[in-house]
Amino acid sequence: MALTPKKTASRTVKKPAAKKTALKTINLALQGGGAHGAFTWGVLDALLEDGRLDIEAISGTSAGAMNGAVLMTGLTRSGPEGARKALTSFWRDVSLDGHISPNARALFEVMMTPWKIGAAAGQSVMDASRNMYSPYDYNPLDINPLRGVVESHIDFKMLRETEGPELFIAATSVRNGKLRIFSRKELTADMLMASAALPLLFQAVHVNGEPFWDGGYMGNPALFPLFKVEETDDIILVQINPIERNTVPDNAMDIMERVNEITFNSPLLNEFRAIEFVTRLVQGGVLDDKNHKAIRMHRIEAQEQLDSFGTASKLQADWAFFTKLFDIGRDSAKQFMSAHFEDLGKRATLDLKPLFS
Repeated sequence: MALTPKKTASRTVKKPAAKKTALKTINLALQGGGAHGAFTWGVLDALLEDGRLDIEAISGTSAGAMNGAVLMTGLTRSGPEGARKALTSFWRDVSLDGHISPNARALFEVMMTPWKIGAAAGQSVMDASRNMYSPYDYNPLDINPLRGVVESHIDFKMLRETEGPELFIAATSVRNGKLRIFSRKELTADMLMASAALPLLFQAVHVNGEPFWDGGYMGNPALFPLFKVEETDDIILVQINPIERNTVPDNAMDIMERVNEITFNSPLLNEFRAIEFVTRLVQGGVLDDKNHKAIRMHRIEAQEQLDSFGTASKLQADWAFFTKLFDIGRDSAKQFMSAHFEDLGKRATLDLKPLFS
């Protein structure tokens, strides 16, 4: 809308136009973590609402992969507001109060029973371990309650055929244990479900005849695909799983959860080590910056609040819990943007060395 000049006796004075804040280009790395992925939903909602960031690429695993694919679907169709609505609709339908069919909901409850919160949680895990039931035993038809929701909210054909921010999805090969990265141009529902296929809950997902399990075993999330993008060296990690804990677990549930955390964080820590090493050499002039990137790492997290819910809450799928995590995610993203927006494109805000040394 044009501004009306203000008249004076001698000259016309125009009111200065409001200065627009230039968009800053970033990459996103989204961890998996079951229901705690609703925290990431809140983070993404706040970043999209803020409007000062341009997403060049997303790397995601498990729930992080689903968040990324839903965001890309909404973004491609209708821009940032479309992405916000798409994410809200997806998490509403994922909840047990949402559109999962009654039969699928019942199966979901059966699958989660050994892992639920309660006084006998540790004993339940021990019983499950002794019985050694697998998803091939209690779910021989390989029904995944989330598949229908994923297929109804993510337009895989559109993502493959249209241009837009890159999307990298991690899965782990059952046969050779190697990490497999699926890109936006090839993405299918099977690839996304493979990224979230925890082996004690779901059967391996076959993609072109190759069986895959959850990508978190080899990359939660994988950072190296983001090194290949051209516009930015800034990666914002949305972290769900704690790297450090100050207590020693002393019951079966907590011991297993800590083992899982260590296992799922190991590839990420290795990448942190590589990033810190290369960045130090580039900044010291040992490596040239034409062929090597000095990655600027950032992190959005709320570990203390997420830990307060307990480890088994990662399998809690009610809408009220999702929205609580969503609110925590939004607050965390707003705090990050307030503290570090000016740092983006200039300097890292996450000191990597203390995390792995």
